[in-house]
Amino acid sequence: MRRREFLGVIGGATVLSMAAQAQQAPMPVVGFLHGGAQEGYAPMMAAFRKNLSEAGYAEGQNVSIELRWAEGRLERLPELAADLVHRQVSLIFAGGGPEPALAAKAATSTIPIVFASGVDPVEVGLVASLSRPGGNITGVSFLINTLGPKELEALHTLRPQATVVAALINPDLATTVSQSNGLEMAASTLGLQIRLLHARTEREIETVFASLPQMQLGGLVIGANAFFFSRRNQVVELAARYSVPTVYPWREAVVDLARCPPLC
Repeated sequence: MRRREFLGVIGGATVLSMAAQAQQAPMPVVGFLHGGAQEGYAPMMAAFRKNLSEAGYAEGQNVSIELRWAEGRLERLPELAADLVHRQVSLIFAGGGPEPALAAKAATSTIPIVFASGVDPVEVGLVASLSRPGGNITGVSFLINTLGPKELEALHTLRPQATVVAALINPDLATTVSQSNGLEMAASTLGLQIRLLHARTEREIETVFASLPQMQLGGLVIGANAFFFSRRNQVVELAARYSVPTVYPWREAVVDLARCPPLC
């Protein structure tokens, strides 16, 4: 083969290679939107990345992940969701309650949204029905927020002599009213007085626990939400410090309690 022909072949191959690379689809980007704080969800994030890997996706190689954490400040969720939409992510995973999913749904009607939530998604307006979600959203609901009355029953069984109990609730949640109503109805059925205590920040959690001794409570139920979960170490330590019998909605809190030194 003459030199000119050889260079022509090489040049043509290079052009074809560059054209093929240009036609390759860009790396998909998973948008991750959460209402809690990252430090409280390390095991869950490890599982998230592990499951992606098992599905053939390695972060930084053939998939990218854009993390957005509200750190308990739920008012930031619309801004964070809009940022992911602007980033043109391939899909949005929304976790830590219905609020991230609702923010994502409000931000886009085209990008697929997958949620994981502990509430009835039909009740809060995430989907049209369980069998036919509709739109660009689907997910998993494990209904943990409906367990409050059962937790109260468990507390009553363990502390039958108690007449006054309390529940710690985040007042900023979409499910605050239904949670509160469910707890009050259960308390009435059990013949208990219940005090609904609100906290939306770390300082407010401290303030609530500091006020417990004067209430002479028989026990405390912790409401299920992403912020309390991410601050569960603080909640566990304070409950131990003030010697308040406490029922938690998560296994992880009990594990943390087992590691907590006496009176923390």
